[in-house]
Amino acid sequence: MADPTTFDIDTLAWDKQGGLLPAIVQDASSLRVLMLGYVSRESLALTLASGRVTFFSRSRQALWTKGDTSGNTLQLVSVEADCDRDSVLVLALPQGPTCHNGTASCFAQAPADAVAALDAVVAQRQVADSDASYTRRLFDAGIARIAQKVGEEGVETALAAVTADDASLRGEAADLTYHLLVLLRARGLDWNAVRAELARRAGA
Repeated sequence: MADPTTFDIDTLAWDKQGGLLPAIVQDASSLRVLMLGYVSRESLALTLASGRVTFFSRSRQALWTKGDTSGNTLQLVSVEADCDRDSVLVLALPQGPTCHNGTASCFAQAPADAVAALDAVVAQRQVADSDASYTRRLFDAGIARIAQKVGEEGVETALAAVTADDASLRGEAADLTYHLLVLLRARGLDWNAVRAELARRAGA
């Protein structure tokens, strides 16, 4: 992904489609496709300068920054042009639902990284003052207790692999994943950090 501070909008093929380019917006955490909009040279320049994703409305023939009315903004993470440089992929962090219908995505069945979605829930419960959930109790118990739970769940997962059916193994693996996410958050890390390490090992 291109660094938004160095992305050169002058290299894009603005003349191909009347000065507008399709912009696919993807959640930087869950990787869910959120929406499709259009950007002009001016709106993309404003996006890069402000860090808030701004589009060009074809119906109103005007710029519009996502969230100006609803408060549901898109905070820019990165932008990348496609191979023909006539469309862009925008990675952003949504603050609230993206769709005007109140849903996370304008595409109802858009797939997402389920682990990233769970990590987001863990993060919310870590900082919620009034949260009395199991997750919050784990954080309050401290890293040693969370690490112990990861060890216990790891053993249970291994046992399920050799003594139980696939459904039990799936369940135990899910429990292990959840507790690992809590441990990462307790250490100030998150699922994105693990995903980045996996990408680094794969040479991506």
